[in-house]
Amino acid sequence: MVSTDTVDVLIAGAGPVGLTAAVELRRRGIGCRVVDRLPERLPYAKAVGIQPRTLEIWDRMGLVRAALEAAVPMLGQLTYVNGVERPRIELSLPPEVPYGFAALPQYETERILDEFLARFGSRIERGTELVGFAQDADGVTSRLVTASGAQEEVRSRYLVGCDGAHSAVRKGLGLDFEGGAFPEEYMLGDVELDWDMPHGYGVRAMHLGADGAVDDVLVCIPLPGRGRYRISSVVPPELRTAARAEGGDGVAHGLDGGSAPSLSHLQDVLDRLAPRPATASALRWSSVFRISHRIVDRYADGRVFVAGDAAHIHPPTGAQGMNTGIQDAYNLAWKLALAIQGGARPELLASYDTERRPVGVEVVGRTVRHAAEGVQADPDDPGTVMLREAQLLLGYRGSPLVGPPEEGADGDGPRAGDRAPDCGGLTGHIAAHPLRLYDLLRDRGHVLLLYGGGDGEPDGAGADDFPALAATARDVSLGRVATCVVLPDAAPAGAGDTMTLPVYRDRRGEFARQYAARGRTAFLVRPDGYLSARLQPPTAGELASRLALVFQA
Repeated sequence: MVSTDTVDVLIAGAGPVGLTAAVELRRRGIGCRVVDRLPERLPYAKAVGIQPRTLEIWDRMGLVRAALEAAVPMLGQLTYVNGVERPRIELSLPPEVPYGFAALPQYETERILDEFLARFGSRIERGTELVGFAQDADGVTSRLVTASGAQEEVRSRYLVGCDGAHSAVRKGLGLDFEGGAFPEEYMLGDVELDWDMPHGYGVRAMHLGADGAVDDVLVCIPLPGRGRYRISSVVPPELRTAARAEGGDGVAHGLDGGSAPSLSHLQDVLDRLAPRPATASALRWSSVFRISHRIVDRYADGRVFVAGDAAHIHPPTGAQGMNTGIQDAYNLAWKLALAIQGGARPELLASYDTERRPVGVEVVGRTVRHAAEGVQADPDDPGTVMLREAQLLLGYRGSPLVGPPEEGADGDGPRAGDRAPDCGGLTGHIAAHPLRLYDLLRDRGHVLLLYGGGDGEPDGAGADDFPALAATARDVSLGRVATCVVLPDAAPAGAGDTMTLPVYRDRRGEFARQYAARGRTAFLVRPDGYLSARLQPPTAGELASRLALVFQA
């Protein structure tokens, strides 16, 4: 047994969730190791849907450009029932949302995150498996087996399990993982199709039997590459794996390594259901896939955490799984970084379970309902359904890290706990082109946005106290809060010119509209892009109390 130096965080699992956690920790100067039992990245397009909210997170992290260049747009879905086309679903969002839906194979997502992680001098330790761990009041001692078979002992301050549905970390904690499994099995294949279907649209073709129930289905999701799709369908009888579906931990979920459909199996489905003649070729990979729906009873125990499939698994309806896991990791990583740097209240890490487990419960329940009834059966209006599927309605109202739930804006502006929306039209003194608000938030931690200083404000005050508010934020957070001032376009000429804070003008009024800002208002934006507080008008004392929910000076 070889002992190593202590590391801040040990991450088990190098999928999109583990790599997101690692990138965010390294961006914030935290040391971590990432181990994965697989010897190399798998070539599977298992998770392919990238939600707009995930792209916003990647924007904040500074890696969205690479994802946009590698992905293809998801514009909507074409639906056919017994060969008859039904109304198409358009994946449209309000114009102020900066990103649309995208499709990107999981192996490409992992490549992009892996390459970005390498910029910080970190790499994945492949072929290295976590086989056990024990925690105490000061840290976690983990046992690893490396690719050569050598055993290694690692001491870390925290351990994060991002190791999938059969998570060793979850088992080691003894967490309950309640739920069930779907009886159906599906086959997946990554192929080229020679049909002439519209670019950027998924295809769902179903056959209804005499009783009106679906007895056959084909789903095709576009992937990067000429005519490339990931297709899925109910598995044929000769490939069923029900006898071995339950693993040693009782979880039936994920790819089955023993039953690979051939190109002929996939072609048979296309011949039965494809809305236009199509020939499949260039099979990259295929597998049988099983689906469960489960969630842990808690996301953390002491210094050990679980995220992604280690914490929740559910049907792939709406491409919610990987995206939810990425948000798990991002929520946890900024809190771990602050705790390790010594600036966090002791209760900060407990908020990971408080904020993220309700999200997991909602996603599991919703995807199970949609798998059984279809997204079209959702009782909400289509616009709300689309925003929820894009993960743009997720929020943390009622979290111990934000203000009281009744605090908020006049009209429709975001309240404490809501996602901070983007907007454009912000101009500075030097940049020749207008900026987006997300440009100001990118690659930062907490950001205090101070709005006001125009003529005719309801409280009759300008922005004279903004430097004092910025000083309060700096003092309480020990310099971990950045401050920007946004002036309404009606602010007098020269307003803010003598201020030492960064000043931007809301030339098109988009900030005022999106945030329903009237008069002096302070918005405290968390590192994950949610509002910690909305103070109107702001006072130093109230700002300090909000900051004290997170920071311990």
